[in-house]
Amino acid sequence: MVSALALAGCTSGDSVVVNTPDAESSTSALAPETSGSTDPDASTNGYSGFWAVADAQPETLATGLESPWSVIPYRDGYLVSQRDDGEIVYVDADGSQTAIGEVEGVVSGGESGLHGLALLDDGGQTYLYAYHGAEDDNRVVRMTLDELELGASESIVTGIPRANTHNGGRIHFGPDGYLYISTGDAQQRHAAQDRDSLAGKILRVDAEGNAAPDNPFDNLVYSLGHRNVQGFAWTSDGIMWASEFGQNTWDELNVIEAGGNYGWPTVEGIAGEEGFIDPRIQWSPSEASPSGMAAKGDTLFLATLRGQQLWVIDTAAGEVGGKPVEFVPEGVPARIRDAGIDSDGSLLILTNNTDGRGSPSDEDDRLLRIELTEA
Repeated sequence: MVSALALAGCTSGDSVVVNTPDAESSTSALAPETSGSTDPDASTNGYSGFWAVADAQPETLATGLESPWSVIPYRDGYLVSQRDDGEIVYVDADGSQTAIGEVEGVVSGGESGLHGLALLDDGGQTYLYAYHGAEDDNRVVRMTLDELELGASESIVTGIPRANTHNGGRIHFGPDGYLYISTGDAQQRHAAQDRDSLAGKILRVDAEGNAAPDNPFDNLVYSLGHRNVQGFAWTSDGIMWASEFGQNTWDELNVIEAGGNYGWPTVEGIAGEEGFIDPRIQWSPSEASPSGMAAKGDTLFLATLRGQQLWVIDTAAGEVGGKPVEFVPEGVPARIRDAGIDSDGSLLILTNNTDGRGSPSDEDDRLLRIELTEA
């Protein structure tokens, strides 16, 4: 099952490898059927089928953002996290920007600072969740959000190892109502294989930060063996996908299952080694270095930093439908940090040229929107 876009624009070459497991080795990755509050930022957005980019020319929603890391729709606009100064910026529908406050306790440095955002509406009270670097760790906090008034920060998960690099940082509420948190190995390579460490994992907690009751190891850990996951999303069939930075050889796109071991640091990329789950796609880091990811229906939109493009990937029942498609927005030579789905179903793109590794222009960084069409 491949979209019209994929049929028209398949990528060739050995630097992008699609792995299609046989039926015996393939495992189910459906989200557990559990109860919990749902989240306006979460999961599948109510869409199905395959989606393609309607026009390569994006609409600019905001310019002049400083080291932006995450974007989520809110009210008639967008909330953007800025990594280095710890600010939450609200971008209105007319493009005006309002700094609604700094998240308390953010300590920036290297690749750490203010990272992912997620929203939860709980009985009429809106909470904003954030992942950020603190003095000695990475942590997840929540704050009340009334209109544009940001409340005090309450830590719900602490003790996630932090380092100059490999800090993970993406958070989303899943279709099951639980909060999923991606962490990096924080340069502690072998901690990724330690079930009792929070490094190199995807965590799954309730709204207060407690372990989800059916987590596979009776702790916060949902999956392990990750080097640095900065993007994940659910397609319309409830399957969870995650993007992962490799070291020098392969970046990865994985199907995530409860208790799954994704191999780092023992293996990188498609290894075929017993006990580890191979990625569905692997890329050379020069073509990817993947960060945020969004899903609409059964199509994934993967933001890349070194690749400076989006990869558009059709999926079906946990498999990839043909080669992924490269998409480069016109007039936007940029590292792309995050991708999201707007409330109207269009695609949001957050550039990242001002994080110290890009080459910023006068307007960087930018929040962009691109229309999608059913394929």
